[in-house]
Amino acid sequence: MSVVFEKTKYLTDKPFHYCPGCNHGIIHRLVAEALEESGMGGNIVGVAPVGCSVFAYDYFNVDMLEAAHGRAPAVATGVKRAKPDALVFTYQGDGDLASIGTAEIVHAAHRGEKICTVFVNNAIYGMTGGQMAPTTLVGQRTTTSPFGRDEAWCGAPIKMSEMLSEVPGAYYIERCAVNNNANIIKTKKAIKKAFQYQMEGKGFCMIEVLSTCPTNWGLSPVEAMKWLEENMIPYYPLGVYKDKGANK
Repeated sequence: MSVVFEKTKYLTDKPFHYCPGCNHGIIHRLVAEALEESGMGGNIVGVAPVGCSVFAYDYFNVDMLEAAHGRAPAVATGVKRAKPDALVFTYQGDGDLASIGTAEIVHAAHRGEKICTVFVNNAIYGMTGGQMAPTTLVGQRTTTSPFGRDEAWCGAPIKMSEMLSEVPGAYYIERCAVNNNANIIKTKKAIKKAFQYQMEGKGFCMIEVLSTCPTNWGLSPVEAMKWLEENMIPYYPLGVYKDKGANK
């Protein structure tokens, strides 16, 4: 009997620790499948963040490093410059990338570092107790904004894809989601494209993936997915924000 499906070899057998309804598991799967289909074999290095996915090194069956909070792009830069033939990627959340790590991600993009970043945006600090993040929506309640984010006090939520698309060194920037089958397929294609650009020696690539956090949003998994569709996607529109290789 022919095999029609099997688990990717680029994920270990260790069970995920993520909360029920969290999208990290889906995104991990897509990244691992894209890594397997890249054809790079064992010449892959990933950099895990500080955040809910801090234990990503237990799940991806490739060489992994752990970076200090927000510093994954800096670590990945060093790895890629030392091993230019390797496929190097970072996996980061919004509290990690868009807050304490803003300088690192902006300057990695500015320099055109030939690395790929998978940026998971769930609009909240997940691991540390549900605090307001730079990406938290206006009016969204968190443990540090119990009455909702006040734009006059905290500013508007930062849009990383739009911002980094303006950086000259950025080669490919796309925002995706995994809220339905169609978007899951699109997300995997985007991740594969980013990896392909890196293998071709192009510049910095980032795939932003909108994600849910049912636990800290105080919603069921189904309710959280609906909230993402009704609130996050309108503010963070999906699509390609920059693709220098689109017409080549």
